[in-house]
Amino acid sequence: MKRIVRAPAKINLGLDTPHAYARGVLEWKMVMISVDLADDLQIETTSANSHIQVFSDKGFLPEGNRNLAYQAARVFKHAAQIDDGITIHIQKRIPVSAGLGGGSSDAAAVLRTLNDMYQTNFSDRQLEELGLKIDSDVPYCVYGKPALVTGKGDQITPLQPLPACWLVIAKPGVSISTLKLLRSVKHDELSHPNIDALIAAIQTGNYEQMVANMGNALEAVAAKNHPEVNILKERMLKAGADGAQMSGSGPTVFGICRQLSRAKRVYNSISGFCREVYLVAPVGEGA
Repeated sequence: MKRIVRAPAKINLGLDTPHAYARGVLEWKMVMISVDLADDLQIETTSANSHIQVFSDKGFLPEGNRNLAYQAARVFKHAAQIDDGITIHIQKRIPVSAGLGGGSSDAAAVLRTLNDMYQTNFSDRQLEELGLKIDSDVPYCVYGKPALVTGKGDQITPLQPLPACWLVIAKPGVSISTLKLLRSVKHDELSHPNIDALIAAIQTGNYEQMVANMGNALEAVAAKNHPEVNILKERMLKAGADGAQMSGSGPTVFGICRQLSRAKRVYNSISGFCREVYLVAPVGEGA
């Protein structure tokens, strides 16, 4: 059996971590959306062997057990009690180590696709639980529509579709280790965005209030060692973005615009400064 599927990037319109659980595991409160920047995956199964193999057009991706798509195939095989071999080819378009959930989205695509190919009838909730064994972003990526994500990343509350808008995504020429960044978080020093106000704006379709209440509690932490984050934000706002902030643990920054013509202007401005720049729209219908 063979399938070709898309794995869209995710963006954090809001990200807060109110406190840490025991042993340093973080509790999240995030508003997440998916956008039409996506990896393409070819997933093929065979009864000739039981091996899991992952290949990519990008040579710097993790291999074997360090690759989240590999982990997803292994977790699914165990849950479904399947012995077949699985080969995954990934055409990467989502920047790596960027705060855009590329690896998590690939893993979610593997879980969804294998569930369909084998007709195992795992519910979305069951797939999300499997995804949590891989990474905290995988449960959302299984869902893939505007949502409030809480707890350890496992509690998904659907939201309404976003008001019509466009996003310009730019990744500077640096990468940030999520684990290293999270280890440096001091909760008493974080600035917490108003996630509830952001949700209310989305639910009522109020674009201006949505933009006004976006925020990322990890942004200032990342910007301490990576000034590129603030530089990109300032450039996007100066070029005409209605709002701009870092996504996830960074270093990628996105600017949001209500009008496509304005987004194109921001895109053109940032393209002369940053190599990895994308003009995208939200995907997923929401609640």
